[in-house]
Amino acid sequence: MDIDWIGLAGPTASGKTAAALAIAARRPVEIVSVDSALVYRGMDIGTAKPTRAERAAAPHHLIDILDPAEAYSAARFVADATRLVAEIRARGALPLLVGGTMLYFKALIDGLDAMPPADPGLRAALETEAAARGWPAMHAELALYDSATAARLAPNDSQRIQRALEVWRSTGRPLSSFHGVRDAQAAPRHRLIALEPRERGWLHARIAERFDAMLAGGFLDEVRALRARGDLHADLPSMRCVGYRQAWQALDALPALGAPLPPAALAALREQGIAATRQLAKRQITWLRSMPARETVPCDAPDALAQVLERIA
Repeated sequence: MDIDWIGLAGPTASGKTAAALAIAARRPVEIVSVDSALVYRGMDIGTAKPTRAERAAAPHHLIDILDPAEAYSAARFVADATRLVAEIRARGALPLLVGGTMLYFKALIDGLDAMPPADPGLRAALETEAAARGWPAMHAELALYDSATAARLAPNDSQRIQRALEVWRSTGRPLSSFHGVRDAQAAPRHRLIALEPRERGWLHARIAERFDAMLAGGFLDEVRALRARGDLHADLPSMRCVGYRQAWQALDALPALGAPLPPAALAALREQGIAATRQLAKRQITWLRSMPARETVPCDAPDALAQVLERIA
């Protein structure tokens, strides 16, 4: 069967970039990022963004397309990816969609119903309620009405919890119900290969190694530079990305803008960042397991890359 695109999905640190570049070395592909953080310019270290050399190995799309002050959405991703898939196919290449934002994959495959508009009054009421109860309690309430959405959100993800509760209270429908299921004939023709670990310990070790490399590579300086702009704040979607949120909070606690992070604070940031990244990976795996049509490759297998290449071939 002719297909529109191949997807390569997996939790953070599962080896997606290396697998994508190995595929690109063997056949003509153009890579479309499926990542809600890689869209932002100036956020390179904390997102493990592909390097210039890696991006030179194959055309990459949907990377560095937005300023961190802007917001991106699943609906916008679907529009961008649909356009890019058509353009890449017209050039005679294979669209290879690579990333870990599973909502984007699901939206592209299953479609999105029209979302209800924002309700400023209801949002203000939710803010007031959360100030009294705390966002973890709001998250627990969301789980009662929309367990699918709650399962993919962290208990302190105030922006997304607020939106999900806003949709529920204004429509009586869970947010997840707007992520519709297309008629099979209308769905894009695709294959989705999922890199999933058999042993969580393997992935946890990779996550810790990556976070340490980020810190050694100047991650805190990157966040300092973003803060120094003066127009960004901790509640923006970009600054709520895993790692950035924890670094922003750590720098907030300093007595002066340029003060160094004390060793104890740095150790706490490392612990919090690794824990948050593990939680993200857990949610990503939960999303993947809700996609029955995926083809699973154990990313912790010694021959994982060979298995991916065999499936692509």
